[in-house]
Amino acid sequence: MRNLLFVFLFVSSCLLVNAADVDTISVYSKCMHKNVKCVVITPSKYDADTAHLPVVYLLHGYSGNYSDWVSKAPDLLQCVDENGFIVVCPDGAFGSWYFNSPVDTSMKYETNVALEIPAYIDAHYRTIASRKARAIAGLSMGGHGALYLAIKHRDIFGAAGSMSGGVDFRPFPDNWDIKKYLGAYNSNKELWDKNVVVNLADSLQNGELTLIVDCGVNDFFIQVNRDLHKKLLDRKIDHDYIERPGEHNWPYWNNAVKYQLLFFHRYFTDNKMMN
Repeated sequence: MRNLLFVFLFVSSCLLVNAADVDTISVYSKCMHKNVKCVVITPSKYDADTAHLPVVYLLHGYSGNYSDWVSKAPDLLQCVDENGFIVVCPDGAFGSWYFNSPVDTSMKYETNVALEIPAYIDAHYRTIASRKARAIAGLSMGGHGALYLAIKHRDIFGAAGSMSGGVDFRPFPDNWDIKKYLGAYNSNKELWDKNVVVNLADSLQNGELTLIVDCGVNDFFIQVNRDLHKKLLDRKIDHDYIERPGEHNWPYWNNAVKYQLLFFHRYFTDNKMMN
């Protein structure tokens, strides 16, 4: 029994030593005049002397917050440690959809997440301050946000991923507070059209972004993801596209994030941004 206890304690201590570290920080947003919280996950090898590392920005969904990924995706910390880069989970408010609202000018999460937060992270952590060392991904509302921000800010992000993303929210005009920030769909169709990922994809040229899109076949967003996939195929935009059994829930995203982080690791390695 003593030997078993020793082995258990030894293994537990090793796991703790090799675990990624989690910090919660506040970043002041000049454009919104308030502090925005972020979770920053650093791998166990990160310290004051470590090499500069790539960063993945990981966005939460509607009604979530900055802490969701850490508290609800139990495999995330191990994945961060295995892949050896920094992960930042910024707060996107209850239903910002990560764009700058033309209706509510206090909601400027495009500027905050795409510009202000990366600038802060690069200034305060040992990062590689290059688009080739920056990726962004998210789930649901955050899946839309990740592709939206990457397409609009190709000078900031080199790779992007969506998990169960609401990549075209026009089929759901009364859901998730979207009309609160874009106006009612029937009277503001132009605004809605300008702010959906499936339309923004028309501005992409092949090779400008490295993309991965992932959605469960039983997800209510499956058709809009298939539509985006078809759009990218029609435009001959290289991308990874995954469908597999699954619904719009955390068991699916806890699994999906492992594929996406591995995808970004390969992207960083191909661009020689990893040790």
